[in-house]
Amino acid sequence: MRKYKNLHAAVCVANVLAATSFMANSSPNLPSDIWQYEDVFNIEYAASPEVHPSGYKVLYERRAMDIMSDSVRANLWELDLKNKTHSPLLSGNKQYRSARYSPDGTRVAYLTNAEGDNQLYVRWLESGNTARITNVTHSVNNLSWSPDGKWIVFTMFKPKAHSGIFTEMPKKPEGATWAGEATYIDTKLYRRDGGGFIKHGYEHIYIVPSEGGTPRQLTTGDFHHRSQLTWSEDSKSIYFSADRHKDWQDRPRESDIYRLDVATQNITQITNEVGPEYGPKINYQRNKVAYLGFKDKKRSSQNVDIYMMSLNGEDVVNLTGALDRPIQSHQWDKKGRGLYFSYDDHGQQYVGHVTLKGKITEKIAALGGQSLGRPYTSGDFAVAGNGRLVVTAANTQRPADLALVDKRRNVSMLTELNEDFLGHKQSAEVKALTVKSSVDGRDIEAWYALPPNFDSSKKYPMILEIHGGPHTAYGPNFSTEVQLMAAKGYVVVWSNPRGSTSYGEEFANLIHHDYPSKDYNDLMDVVDGMVAKKFIDNHNLFVTGGSGGGVLTAWIIGNTDRFKAAVVAKPVINWISFVLTADAYNYYAKYWMPGMPWEKTEHLWKRSPLSLVGNVKTPTMLLTGELDYRTPMSETEQYYQALQLRNIDTAMVRIPKAGHGIAAKPSNLIQKVGNIIAWFEKYKNQQ
Repeated sequence: MRKYKNLHAAVCVANVLAATSFMANSSPNLPSDIWQYEDVFNIEYAASPEVHPSGYKVLYERRAMDIMSDSVRANLWELDLKNKTHSPLLSGNKQYRSARYSPDGTRVAYLTNAEGDNQLYVRWLESGNTARITNVTHSVNNLSWSPDGKWIVFTMFKPKAHSGIFTEMPKKPEGATWAGEATYIDTKLYRRDGGGFIKHGYEHIYIVPSEGGTPRQLTTGDFHHRSQLTWSEDSKSIYFSADRHKDWQDRPRESDIYRLDVATQNITQITNEVGPEYGPKINYQRNKVAYLGFKDKKRSSQNVDIYMMSLNGEDVVNLTGALDRPIQSHQWDKKGRGLYFSYDDHGQQYVGHVTLKGKITEKIAALGGQSLGRPYTSGDFAVAGNGRLVVTAANTQRPADLALVDKRRNVSMLTELNEDFLGHKQSAEVKALTVKSSVDGRDIEAWYALPPNFDSSKKYPMILEIHGGPHTAYGPNFSTEVQLMAAKGYVVVWSNPRGSTSYGEEFANLIHHDYPSKDYNDLMDVVDGMVAKKFIDNHNLFVTGGSGGGVLTAWIIGNTDRFKAAVVAKPVINWISFVLTADAYNYYAKYWMPGMPWEKTEHLWKRSPLSLVGNVKTPTMLLTGELDYRTPMSETEQYYQALQLRNIDTAMVRIPKAGHGIAAKPSNLIQKVGNIIAWFEKYKNQQ
């Protein structure tokens, strides 16, 4: 395994110097071989591998924490699989991302803010020359080269004038200071978590010569076209997905696949099923289109499958219906005989393969390492030809590195991005636990992390950490938050109760219109399984979770007082108020609830943690991002004020500049975990 310490230092020197200064002034009493909060700024990980047409070079995004801008910075690095060299292609303190090799492999298209705004660039690999291709006013997304290399298509937001209905506002006198213009809103979707109030306008498809020029808009209409873009072999047509129905705002899960004629701009609808069809990818050898989708049954959790059809939409077949697992992404193999795909199974993301006749090969490679905060499933892969794959490798103690998997499933590591700072640290050991549900005897899987220098003869406090979703999955995956908690001397346990994905659609929908409910029992069974171990201090049990995990944390303390303290992060407390204040309310009302909130008040109140607030005795911290529109701050405030009225020891922590992705900024991840641990330390060992 090769180490790249010098390269890391060269690329991140400003980061490292700043981090060193920061580290020198914090946590002076903690041993340096144990995870510390400031270590968050030293993390790097690999993402978005892009394989050269030859199959022997790989571009990827080397992402690092930028301590000065408090953000994740992406640079582009290249690996030569023949001579094993590893070098920066585009690096520095700017963002370089979304790299795409040209079809002949001589150029790379990418996006960067190197000149102050997000634009499309092309680099000629032999000469190292670079050309700025666009000069547009909004962000470019979804790059795709035409097969002949002459064009690049992309999607971009185009504003549309929308001034409202009041036209008689008096003119402001020169020099006067007024409050400003009122915002007029008349759309169903008017704000989005992480983006705030939505500007009026639509995402459209544009085309530009690959050597630069004026982008030309190819789509029109009051519809969004945010899709992945795929060219026909003759470079004359583009396949994409969208919902171009006049009632698209009422159809949160609908999309169809269309074909766009580049010359005429004529659009032909190819699919028209009930449910989403998206991600079209063309097999040029066999003139087939593979895409993702499902037949919408209005269930809260539905498995995505891979479908295949002819170029005109005929002969549709579901290739993966027998798998019963949610599929995330898909890529044709180099010979066009089938598709590789990523999917979740028992808390782990894997790469599988399916032939054109539906024969599935499972668990070719394990993926992971990209969900830095909590131990969610994650991962990327790219097809390299000759039965080889480039993957982000799974490791419980490291963020994502790149690895090469050959046709015999042998794994060769390509990078060691974190050995310079984790190689000398003690990371928490992760172990598996399976318990039987007291509800129906089902297996409930869990994992737990042991503190550094663990001694089985001692007693340790324990944290139950609950995932969100609720239809997501935890697993034996790297987690910065878990490592930081374990470093403070806690055993941390996490699990996949009923409702979690990666165990089949039936298991996920056991909580359909019944959440929270018996998932509570599953979690208590996991706690019982841990308490049975001699090293757990039964008098120092703590519980926390975010989003759906926040719902369950609040539900737990409304049903039991076995936990010394709780931290309820970004929760839903009242389903009635939630569905009428969340950003995606049109989705939640139709898929998560048996009817409109004014029609099903009794049902929704029965499942609301606020209905149990009269039972709560547990000291409780509420922790939410101030800009959260997914589970709005008003949910947190309701619960905080209710607990205050009951004189329960309660605190509310409002994380600045954070939406629902509360730990997206490195400093906010530290503040999140730091406040959780501080709250638990306050009550640990209290009688």
